[in-house]
Amino acid sequence: MSTLIVYASKYGCTERCAKLLSKELNDKVDLINLKNIKVIDFSKYDKVIIGGSIYIGRIQKEVTEFCAKNLDRLKEKRIGLFICGMQEGEMINTELNQNFPSELLKIAEVKSHFGGEFIFNKMNFMEKLIVKKISKLTSDKSNILEDNIYKFAQKMNSI
Repeated sequence: MSTLIVYASKYGCTERCAKLLSKELNDKVDLINLKNIKVIDFSKYDKVIIGGSIYIGRIQKEVTEFCAKNLDRLKEKRIGLFICGMQEGEMINTELNQNFPSELLKIAEVKSHFGGEFIFNKMNFMEKLIVKKISKLTSDKSNILEDNIYKFAQKMNSI
């Protein structure tokens, strides 16, 4: 069995979470950053995990385009979906459901939220201003939910 993890990461949090996840999976795992690779040979994979970070309620366009372009091929695989971000509560489910195609959400065997980070030195001026205003933070904050990553991996390992 082989698993493909595809993701897009703006500041590196989603990439870090994807790498943590890959270490917990029993299968042979390939990690692909969608910002670097456009063509994927799906025949090598039984499972596909798709992840991205949420900014202002939206996932990266690379993730959206990947899902739309490969929807028929993805529907033939075991699917896992995850998002990264600093959302809490019901907003997590709302953003998961709004950012992946309904066809994938229906067949996904695992869906989760891996937490997020605010790293101010990686943000431009406007991003810093918005984050400071909305979050009331003035310094970096990391909230990567390693337990969620572990539970996600256990579920993927069992299918």
